[in-house]
Amino acid sequence: MARSLVIVESPAKAKTINKYLGRNYNVKASYGHVMDLPKKTIGILLPGEQNGKKKSKRKTKGKGKSKAAEKKAVKPIVVTSENIFEPTYEVIPTKLKVIGDLQRAARGVEAIYLAGDPDREGEAICAHLAEILSKPRKYTKVVADAVAAEANGNGDKSGAGAKPTKKQEAEIRTTAPKIYRVMFNEITRKAIKAAFEHPTEVNANLVNAQQARRVLDRLVGYKVSPILWDKVRRGLSAGRVQTVALRLIVEREREVRAFIPKEYWTIHALLASGQPPSFEAKLIKYNGQDIEIPDQAESQRILAAVDHAIWQVVSVAQKEKRRFAPPPFTTSKLQQAGYNRLRYTAKRTMMLAQRLYEGVELGEEGSVALITYMRTDSVKVSADAIEQVRDHIGSSYGQNYLPEKPNFYRSKKDAQEAHEAIRPTDVTRTPDSVRKFLDDDMFKLYQMIWQRFVASQMVPAVFDQTTIDVDASGYTFRATGSVMKFEGYLAAYQAVKDEEEKDDEGDAAGNRLPAVREGEQLRLETIRPEQHFTEPPPRYTEATLVKDLEEKGIGRPSTYAAIISTIVEREYVNKDQGRFTPTLLGEKVSDLLVKAFEDIFDVGFTARLEDELDEIEEGKMTWRTAVGEFWDRFTVDLDKASDKMESYKAGIPTGQKCEKCGQGELLERISRHGFFLGCSRYPECDFIRDLAEPGTVDTGGEVKTEYCDNCGKEMAIKRGRFGTFLACTGYPDCKTTRRLAAGTLKALQPDVVLDEKCPTCGENLLRRHGRFGEFIGCKNYPKCKYTRPITLGIKCPKCNEGEFVRRGTARGKGRGRIFYGCSRYPDCDFTTPHEPIAEPCPKCGAPFVVEKRTKQGNFRACINEKCDWEIAAPEPPPAAPFVHPQNLPAPEPQPVGAAPAKS
Repeated sequence: MARSLVIVESPAKAKTINKYLGRNYNVKASYGHVMDLPKKTIGILLPGEQNGKKKSKRKTKGKGKSKAAEKKAVKPIVVTSENIFEPTYEVIPTKLKVIGDLQRAARGVEAIYLAGDPDREGEAICAHLAEILSKPRKYTKVVADAVAAEANGNGDKSGAGAKPTKKQEAEIRTTAPKIYRVMFNEITRKAIKAAFEHPTEVNANLVNAQQARRVLDRLVGYKVSPILWDKVRRGLSAGRVQTVALRLIVEREREVRAFIPKEYWTIHALLASGQPPSFEAKLIKYNGQDIEIPDQAESQRILAAVDHAIWQVVSVAQKEKRRFAPPPFTTSKLQQAGYNRLRYTAKRTMMLAQRLYEGVELGEEGSVALITYMRTDSVKVSADAIEQVRDHIGSSYGQNYLPEKPNFYRSKKDAQEAHEAIRPTDVTRTPDSVRKFLDDDMFKLYQMIWQRFVASQMVPAVFDQTTIDVDASGYTFRATGSVMKFEGYLAAYQAVKDEEEKDDEGDAAGNRLPAVREGEQLRLETIRPEQHFTEPPPRYTEATLVKDLEEKGIGRPSTYAAIISTIVEREYVNKDQGRFTPTLLGEKVSDLLVKAFEDIFDVGFTARLEDELDEIEEGKMTWRTAVGEFWDRFTVDLDKASDKMESYKAGIPTGQKCEKCGQGELLERISRHGFFLGCSRYPECDFIRDLAEPGTVDTGGEVKTEYCDNCGKEMAIKRGRFGTFLACTGYPDCKTTRRLAAGTLKALQPDVVLDEKCPTCGENLLRRHGRFGEFIGCKNYPKCKYTRPITLGIKCPKCNEGEFVRRGTARGKGRGRIFYGCSRYPDCDFTTPHEPIAEPCPKCGAPFVVEKRTKQGNFRACINEKCDWEIAAPEPPPAAPFVHPQNLPAPEPQPVGAAPAKS
């Protein structure tokens, strides 16, 4: 029998650890948290409230006992400074069987080692396990009670009523085994051995920090969410960090809407010297002062001024520039890079990283952990790991890629230096060596982590940068070129131009300039003006939202994935082409909460609260003090919100008169399909107007307002059983509707009448838009329901009867995804995610090829898997230059009855 019990959080982690421990250790999993606050009550001892056990409804036998029993059952708890805000934890009902298994495994052992994750949540799990296993009599009764209740068929798993059997009592040890805490940042033989040689106790400060966060989140969720249910609708939620994240998205969207584009121009000259190549210079100054070109007229004036100018080099500056390697990943940087490079959501990135940390089957080696712990804000790296990666760099890349001393990076001020950065556990396990054991997504993430860690210990990349200033009649044009001299760390980790890593060389990277000297005259080949418009701040992506949350100190990187998932699932935000836009529901909820709880959902206050949690972890502040300060401010806002928060259920006055009756006032209200305006005289007046998102839709280019084809009124975005659509604001007098492309705000074009008759009824056929894309349908619908798909004219390679049809998914995880399938579905189920092209393969003669669209570019490849023919796809024709509507000439007035002018 094993002498020691080891408890970890997941079975995958247990399997990996088990191979490093001998037969004296029995490794079990707790499957995450085993205790939590109760679901049906707040579970926190609050000041000024009646706290205690509920009165028993069960009558006692015999006279004179009911009052005594009732008196005994009710034991009010006196709130003191020592127990205020004390949480009441209960065993999670779904974990009763797990606890029973752990209790049985703990009988007879000499020691219990709690090996939860090395963070606040892991410490809290260990504390709860220690509580359960150190009091076997109490918690064996809990398990027995639940088993008895379940056997009786009443489904009550609260743990009240039954008693342990005599056999169970006999098996319970009178003295509990010793309980130790072991922590390791990586699951390797060396790390585990060191942890078990120096076991510790559960860290009370870490537990208190987690407990404070849990209490704060429960207070906000339990007290604020019911107000939203009362004022807006049931099912909504508010969160201490979640609502602040939503606020950021709403405020950014309003900045975008309020933004007014400003026109400006740039002028570029293509110049040639006595030596190739020709180079382009951009106008930057006039008579030594920065210059702005506001409009086309000014650009034409400058072109005229330099038309006969002498172009002369006034300065040539050359310097060597170094670009230093980025540090290894922290949690937030991993989430940002996962989105920017791999287009993984924060949730998916963390899920894949968890699997890499807990262990992956590597053939004969068994389960092996490939990376260190993935929830960290430290860039610290152990001395052993640095020594190993330096050996690898020297042998694989060369000594000239290895700095004389290791690179050290500074973590942010509140980082937990007990943790390490995210890195491979063994750098000799290269991505290629483990590729066959990993699926594509795990491989890409491991490759990125491995490359970044190796690059972090390499020398900088070196560039030769040249800047040439050219004078033309007092106007200064500048050309900048940058050529890589030594690739350095870029040999391992290529930089990308995204929000995560800004390319310092910018447009100059890779731009070669000729050798010129000061005073040399150049020849002007061409000069061109370019029109531009200032752009609004970009909407948030997952990467930029995570970055902003971290920079503002809101929440912790380990919680960002859950926060983003929650605001999406609650339908507070939409995600269109990777960018967040708030829904009308999200905007209304954010406005209500921010107005009612100015302090609680303030960005600065939320950040300060995170700092206080760090102070609790460091032992500088008690958790009750932090919660108490929060509660004092929270109760003031809470009382005000309950009475003064506006209610969409009752109706919010707008000050507008009813358009139908002219007597009532229009009120903002909400229904199951969204927000609307309704008359205050309802039901006498039944006027309603949808208040959904404004009727501006993306038609593929500029955002514009759509108008009804029948009555000319504006169209508004509404929500129905099948999703969002455009509807006329003149409803119910005008019932015109138009569909939106699935998952976007792109308006679909109206149905097109075809010069073809319906084979069923003889009416004209229409090219129509449905939930799954375009199709051919009868004009006489719904009386005639004849339809057929629009095919590409390419035969299906599986059945050789049907033809390819372009399809799209309207619901589920793949919403908006395009694929191509056989028109004979479901008789033929052949599909491909790549667009078929009606060109035979030049190598094997296959009847068609497909076009693959990837992050690395577009390629055309053979449909035959055995054929390796592949070429780069031809570039699409250049788009016509865009002219802002403000600069379009006004149309000439036409006499009434005149024919429209031909374009």
